[in-house]
Amino acid sequence: MQNVRKWTEGLSRLLRRHRDPVVVQTLRSATAATIAYVLALHLSPEPAPLTAPLTALLVVQVTLYATLTNGFRRVNAVVAGVLVAIAFSQLVGLTWWSLALLIVASLAVGHLVRVDEYIPEVAISAMLVLGVTTISSTAWARIVETLIGAVVGMGCNLLLPPPVWVDEAGESIEGLARRLRQLMLRMGEEAAEIMPWQQAAARLHEARRLDHAIVEVDAALRQAEDSLRLNPRVREGLLHRVVLRTGLDTLEICTVVLRVLARTFTDLAKAREPEPLFASDAGTAVEQLLSQIADAVVSFAVLVTTSISENAESAEARLAAELHAASGTRDKLAELLQDEVRNDDRNWQLLGAVLTEVNRLLDELDTEHRTRRLLEELDRVSGEQRAKRPWLTWLRERVGVPERLRRNQGGGPGRSPSRTGKGVRR
Repeated sequence: MQNVRKWTEGLSRLLRRHRDPVVVQTLRSATAATIAYVLALHLSPEPAPLTAPLTALLVVQVTLYATLTNGFRRVNAVVAGVLVAIAFSQLVGLTWWSLALLIVASLAVGHLVRVDEYIPEVAISAMLVLGVTTISSTAWARIVETLIGAVVGMGCNLLLPPPVWVDEAGESIEGLARRLRQLMLRMGEEAAEIMPWQQAAARLHEARRLDHAIVEVDAALRQAEDSLRLNPRVREGLLHRVVLRTGLDTLEICTVVLRVLARTFTDLAKAREPEPLFASDAGTAVEQLLSQIADAVVSFAVLVTTSISENAESAEARLAAELHAASGTRDKLAELLQDEVRNDDRNWQLLGAVLTEVNRLLDELDTEHRTRRLLEELDRVSGEQRAKRPWLTWLRERVGVPERLRRNQGGGPGRSPSRTGKGVRR
């Protein structure tokens, strides 16, 4: 029975790995390169047409949007390099000085054809082609192989559709929220104790290290945003992108505010050493308040990452209850700190700063504040799209596409834009 359980767990892990970005990229790239090589063997005069699988490897990306955008630039870079090599082969041939001129000319052409980060590939393609013997026939053969690899690479993304990486981005966002929660809980537990300022400074360094986690989550979110663009399996791509992006923005602001709060605790520990940061009653209230805000942060992350309406409603109700409880504890803490300042006003600025930073956390997590930001962001993105593609806006108006469809059914009357909706089929 134990062997069966281990085999089942191993199989479930293997099934989960099929969506891993590394596994998906490896399988799709290998498939595209093999198909491109087989086709090039029949269509190219070269005995070993390796340019075709090389181009397929360069073109195939994890998402359809990345394949289309990067693929065209990569193909443009390779073709430009081949054309430069043809011109040089007819004029000078391969010498040390012609190689230097070839590199300079290729890099200049790369800037002219606007291939962005693929400018070095123009020079690489030119050098590879110029180094072969029968330059004229080989150059045109390499152009054919390049086009074969590009077509196969893009075709593989249509026949083997890439996954939607919303789940992975959601897990990253929730992971960041849980790290925020753990730090808040530790800061709250130490608030009523006699804490050396070095210990408070250690919490400040922990808060600063969360910036690296935000960078990692942002990278996962960018991949998810790319997977939603131009994806036929997604009905509400704009709404999902805006929901996740604004959710990460809110957590980033909370991270910054928590770092400022940790700095306030450090300064307060220095000013009151060897006494506790707060009086006993105030310290207990601070611990309770930070615990409630920490739970609200996790509920907020669940709210913005879930794609099931029932779970979103439950998370929204739980978030509202936690924020309501935290607001009551905040009011109690304000009264306690006010009484403490009446007795001793030496650190009134720092005590007031604690309340200010707590208020900012509660305001950022508020559901009404989030709904307002979502609507503003949807309007901003829609306005940018209309300004960037006015012809598409004119066509929609001529055809008569409803406004709610133009917004991917997100943020219209009667719907709470704080939820992610049900438009992604994973």
